[in-house]
Amino acid sequence: MSKFWSPIVSRLTPYTPGEQPKISKLVKLNTNENPYGPSPKAIAAMVQEIGDSLRLYPNPDAEPLKLAIAKRHGLSPAQVFVGNGSDEVLAHAFQALLKHGAPILFPDITYSFYPTYASLYEVEYRAVPLSEDFTIRVDDYLGQGEAIGGIIFPNPNAPTGCLLALDEVERLLAGNPDRVVIVDEAYIDFGGVSAIDLVARHANLLVVQTLSKSRSLAGLRVGFAVGHADLISALERVKNSFNSYPLDRVAIAGATAAMEDDAHFDSTRNAVIASRDKLVGQLTALGFEVLPSAANFVFARHPQHDAAGLAAKLRGDGIIVRHFTSARINQFLRITVGTDESCGALIDSLRKHLA
Repeated sequence: MSKFWSPIVSRLTPYTPGEQPKISKLVKLNTNENPYGPSPKAIAAMVQEIGDSLRLYPNPDAEPLKLAIAKRHGLSPAQVFVGNGSDEVLAHAFQALLKHGAPILFPDITYSFYPTYASLYEVEYRAVPLSEDFTIRVDDYLGQGEAIGGIIFPNPNAPTGCLLALDEVERLLAGNPDRVVIVDEAYIDFGGVSAIDLVARHANLLVVQTLSKSRSLAGLRVGFAVGHADLISALERVKNSFNSYPLDRVAIAGATAAMEDDAHFDSTRNAVIASRDKLVGQLTALGFEVLPSAANFVFARHPQHDAAGLAAKLRGDGIIVRHFTSARINQFLRITVGTDESCGALIDSLRKHLA
């Protein structure tokens, strides 16, 4: 702590990202990265952008990318916002749409950046417990007697991977017409139907997605939000009061090409889904309880083995998974779906340590 810190700094609990190990030749199944590379068309577009034009500022509105996203989802560009990863998009949403002097709601087991942003932007919040089976109960977000500043949740949820069905998302929206509902869809492409289909019917809905997962561009940092033009305008006002150029020329080119390459998107997404289903079967055969996952990871626990101990043993074999220490989930491991080869190495190691 320093006397030069602003008062808020000492009150913050920063988000802790998944480990990015410096050791080579590890089986890295801890940060939900796509095991397959990005679209060759995206790579070609980025290479083409590298040249003399880098001396010029990028398009401040990333118009080509907005147009590609709008075209894909049947929207107008005025309904699309883009940012430096979905985390930045979420940060702007906390400032622009969730700070109303009343607590916001999100699940007690969820993306751990939410309480971090709430603390940073001094937004009150209330964590709503998941059900015993770790799913979101919509009724817990309806008929709230007290004033509510908004609602945010991931779908599929993280780190559980559990999906809230689209009709339940719409029931939550209909029950909260006077407050913003943000659906954070970082993993939706691996097993769910996007709430983007509901934007036309619900002016209070903001859907946030990322190109880090299903588009294999985690290293590029591109995220976006879609919603009613009034919500997008609020995000633009905050963005342009913070950083008018959040996406560089290379990122805009690569992300635009990736959004337009449906063939690569479908083939890699389907490969991850097939590997996930296979991995779930293998883990279940080893005695694990695996929560139903619609994401590119699984959340699993073994009734006879401590999760932290298993994570340490796997690490000894050069395999990294993620272990959370929160009370309700400290016996679970979150395991990214890798290639079949990587998942096979995981299963071989677990067989050895469970014997």
